[in-house]
Amino acid sequence: MMRKEEKMLPMLMLLFIFICFGITLPMTAMAGPSGKVIVFHAGSLTVPFAEIEKNFEAAYPDVDVLREAGGSTKMARLISEVGKPADIMASADYKVIDNNLIPAFADWNVRFATNQLVVCYTDQSRYADQITADNWYEILQKKDVVWGHSDPNLDPCGYRSLMVLQLAEKFYGIDGLYDKILANRPQKNIRPKSVELVNLLKTGNMDYAWEYISVASQHELKYIVLDDHINLGNYKYDAFYKQAQVEVTGKKPNTWITKTGQSCTYGITMIKDAPNPDAAIAFLQFLLSPDRGLTILKQMGQPPIVPPGIPDGKMAGQMPPQIADLVEIKD
Repeated sequence: MMRKEEKMLPMLMLLFIFICFGITLPMTAMAGPSGKVIVFHAGSLTVPFAEIEKNFEAAYPDVDVLREAGGSTKMARLISEVGKPADIMASADYKVIDNNLIPAFADWNVRFATNQLVVCYTDQSRYADQITADNWYEILQKKDVVWGHSDPNLDPCGYRSLMVLQLAEKFYGIDGLYDKILANRPQKNIRPKSVELVNLLKTGNMDYAWEYISVASQHELKYIVLDDHINLGNYKYDAFYKQAQVEVTGKKPNTWITKTGQSCTYGITMIKDAPNPDAAIAFLQFLLSPDRGLTILKQMGQPPIVPPGIPDGKMAGQMPPQIADLVEIKD
């Protein structure tokens, strides 16, 4: 005959299992994202994204944000052509995502920030005490002046710099101004990404460089603010900006894409085969929240779009609901 203690043993074991299950279930339900989240982004987002990373990791201590910065076109091609794994891609030009990642690698594209082009310099720059918003194009033509911009084929700031010069010719009504300015810029002064030019300015190896106003502010550079007709910073002048066109390399060798002038608008997306979608969604939710990531962008000199925009309802319907709730459908 089975003793009372032996009869109780299976019941106690069963009770133990239920207790464990009852404790474990809510803990699992409450568990936040964990692991690594890989974020590819434009070089001009380096400073604000570093601050966002710090704040995000404080809120989600089990997540490690791994950021890789570079020219937006280059970063997108690392995903689409090289096959590098990434969870998120943030571009200085939202069209880079449209052209390189949608629809094969991403389904949607949120417009979340803006910018404008400025001429940057330091106290060491030649004619630093003479340059103004009215004569900058004359200064850049001087033979003893060293100036540069980023690579148009790799970085939106590069082709936008050329667009500004084209628009300046039209705005000031000076025939041949674009070619005259470029004649004083050797190929060696074209760098892969715009933020590389910052070091050249600070070390005195370059007098002037084209940058976003956010980068200039973040790195405490002097800069010349240009007229809204040419700085690509005001969407109200998009009709004028469209007069500027720059050819850049396409997806395949020996192919070309024509970039048309438009106000600077940043885009961000989550990659379809993101290695860590839970953490990616949490990061995007943090970034696009008006009282969190968007506030940090503003504090870092990167003008946010509040609320962030998405072009149509179909694209919005493809987004995770946690992110879709933070954006607005805008043409």
